This record gives sequence, C-alpha cells and structure tokens, in this order.
Amino acid sequence: SQYASGDFQRMLEKYGAICSMSRKGNCWDNAPAESFFAVLKRALVFHNQYETRVQARQSIFEYIERFYNRKRIHSSLGYRTPYEVDQLSLAA
Repeated sequence: SQYASGDFQRMLEKYGAICSMSRKGNCWDNAPAESFFAVLKRALVFHNQYETRVQARQSIFEYIERFYNRKRIHSSLGYRTPYEVDQLSLAA
C-alpha cells in the first residue's frame, strides 16, 4: 500500500516517473527480476569481497555485460544469449 499512497504517487509525478503496479496479489510481477538477482548473487556476489562500491559496481557491470548478456544461454530465449536475441530483433 505504500506505493499506492498519495505522497508516493505525487513524488513519482514530480520526477516524471511512471508507476507500474498490477492487480493485488499477483506474485509473478517480480519473478524475472528476482530470478536474475538470485543468479547474480550465486554466481558472483557471494564469491567476492568488495572493498569499495566502485569495485562492486565494476565487477557486477562486467559480469552482466561480458558474461550474462553475451555468453550465458537462457532456456527462456530458446537457448540463446540476450545479446543474440537483441541482435535478431534489430535485424528484423
């Protein structure tokens, strides 16, 4: 309910943000994001000790851009990488 409050909605409007909420009780909204963050934590974050935020940001950026998007295949994408699927959509 905090995200539906008038104060929060006014803040979104002030900054030009668009609120995205589904009907009450839809548990599937965050499933793709939660799945991604679970993979990120298991594959990278839990295996490293970052001394600074800059170090953590660089490590996570490299993981996402160099491995997750370009090398890691996804069954939901027909066993292709996100990069391959993106390139196919650009060619169409």
